[in-house]
Amino acid sequence: MNYLIQQLLNAEEIKFTKKELEKCSLQDWEDGKKTAGNHAAIVKKNLQLDRNSNISKKCTKLIEKKILSDVLIKSFALPKRIHGTMFTKSLQGMKYGRHIDNAYMSTGRADLSFTIFLNEKDKYTGGELLIESLNSESKFKLDAGGIIIYPSSYLHSVLEVLCSERLVVVGWIESYIKSIEEREYLFDLDAGARSLLAKHGRSDELDLIFKSYSNLLRTLGD
Repeated sequence: MNYLIQQLLNAEEIKFTKKELEKCSLQDWEDGKKTAGNHAAIVKKNLQLDRNSNISKKCTKLIEKKILSDVLIKSFALPKRIHGTMFTKSLQGMKYGRHIDNAYMSTGRADLSFTIFLNEKDKYTGGELLIESLNSESKFKLDAGGIIIYPSSYLHSVLEVLCSERLVVVGWIESYIKSIEEREYLFDLDAGARSLLAKHGRSDELDLIFKSYSNLLRTLGD
């Protein structure tokens, strides 16, 4: 399982976040090229909210708290640090061409990337997130409040917005586990153990599985 899709924000949280963003003036939204690497800047055409603004800090605090309190996300991503979180807006005609995220940023190592959609998918045309894996490519456009988390090592892009605007939150996760494969092994082991616990309760055998999981995490993690 190389990516995770989850409903992260509820209706009240979406309303609060969008209401805060509506307070921003046009000057608060900067050219997206400001935070792009040399290669990505060539293909990046969007707007982003100044990370140092009070509104950005307030909303970022909510987003990061929600991610770190989500049990499924914690099991999937094993987050050590969430960093680089920013709010981006793509108006009609804007897009972000094919690129790869930098492995190391000023804020931390990028093991996983995430996008949280803030407006309903039927309110704008285009703007799909396109993720390329080894043998395929997939398009994603989620309901408001939905998050997708995927490996930062994948090539990806945002298709051109054809009508209205696309409003999202993006950011990166530095995981305790660098390897995609090792994270997947641990995620499957944790999911299986939790399912057995829910169905049959505690047992000596299940204690051994949880012990193995914890010790593998200790051995593989950094």
